Amino acid sequence: MTDSRVEHDSMGPVRLPATAYYGPQTQRAVENFAVSGRRMPPALIHAIGLVKWAAATANRDLGLLSRAARPPLTDRQIEALLAAAREVYEGKLDGEFPVDVYQTGSGTSTNMNANEVIAHRAVELAGGDRFAAERPIHPNDHVNLGQSTNDTFPTAIHVAAAVEIENRLIPALKQAHHALAAKAAAWRKILKIGRTHLADATPLALGQEIGGMARQLELSIARAERARDALLEVPVGGTAVGTGINTHPEFGARVAAILADETGIPFVEAADHFEANAQRDALVECHGDLRAVAVALFAVANNLRWLGSGPRCGLHEIRLPELQPGSSIMPGKVNPVMCESLMQVAARVLGNDQTMAVCGAAGGQFQLNVMMPLMADAALESIALMSAATAALAERCLTGMEANQDVCQAAVEKSLAMATALNPYLGYQQAAALAKEAFASGKTIREVCREKKVLDDQQLDEALDPWQMTRPREP
Repeated sequence: MTDSRVEHDSMGPVRLPATAYYGPQTQRAVENFAVSGRRMPPALIHAIGLVKWAAATANRDLGLLSRAARPPLTDRQIEALLAAAREVYEGKLDGEFPVDVYQTGSGTSTNMNANEVIAHRAVELAGGDRFAAERPIHPNDHVNLGQSTNDTFPTAIHVAAAVEIENRLIPALKQAHHALAAKAAAWRKILKIGRTHLADATPLALGQEIGGMARQLELSIARAERARDALLEVPVGGTAVGTGINTHPEFGARVAAILADETGIPFVEAADHFEANAQRDALVECHGDLRAVAVALFAVANNLRWLGSGPRCGLHEIRLPELQPGSSIMPGKVNPVMCESLMQVAARVLGNDQTMAVCGAAGGQFQLNVMMPLMADAALESIALMSAATAALAERCLTGMEANQDVCQAAVEKSLAMATALNPYLGYQQAAALAKEAFASGKTIREVCREKKVLDDQQLDEALDPWQMTRPREP
């Protein structure tokens, strides 16, 4: 066998790699779309394999592969088709998917790539010659039976994104939330100064501050769950334009049920196939929730970076784990690298969200959105990046960070914001005047109050008790 072979499709002969499982339509796409070198994400390929397996299962159970298909398949061939689809689902044939992300907007090239790979692998598994001119299992007539790219490709996007959110992003967020919640509980008795506008504010416990960040991540978990749930309706069964031409009326519901059973995610057939085929609003909604998660992750990482700044000329109220040298010129410098990594990921997700919005708004005309491959790539990139970076932050930063209790407490007495507690005793104007005098003189609020005898010692100690400032109290 030479390094290449020639196959034919409806447009004529095509030369392709000798041992490739894919066929002429895939090869045409490889040649036409030599754009980025960026292949479709593996998570999407695996989801396509799962959808094809579910479709073949439904067609088998409906008797279509053994009766309605042209030509009908034997039981052995049907089982081989199912096995080949599962190999794609399990990632065993990832190298057979070379098509660029920037391809035909429906994803037809990737759908046919899957159809060809599954058909040819199934021929092999059934004991046939996958290089024969006439093969008994056909990419269109059998693997794609009852389907169109227009309904199965967006179904695969929904499945891929929902599974990745469920299995990767939500666990990573839970891991980070657990780490922050543990620090919040451990640091509940460490007093520090608050900051608003980056300026001194009234005191609070370090545990309260970190607890607020933990709550951000707890809410982010709920937003990730909403992102997953936005994808539960799947378009499969609509075929080309939503009418369901050339498919069995039970096909969509059966495939959705099989997908739900296999993944544990309650996928259902779309309520309206014309909407489900034509528009990708659910993906836009999903990514909107992911955007909110990215905003929260950026805020948490950035606040931790500020709190750990220093060690001598910054806040340095917490110590972040020292992971690597921070400078090529400054000896001993260590930087908040895990925070910076996550912040860059969040920035990328925000950019991807703009891409998703444009693709959703401008890509869907009449019965089809023609920017789906890019939407799939952007959504899955966002999920993968946030999953990995959040888990890394939890493992390599959050669990190992420490409180710098002395620094936290030293700032409290010096803060001019302590004057806030004098408002119920002296009123805002007099408290403000005392704060300005303390700043001008370099003294603390307590020292100025004692000099001016504005309150007796008992009242002053009661008013300026910083722990009393960390919770509501009766005026």
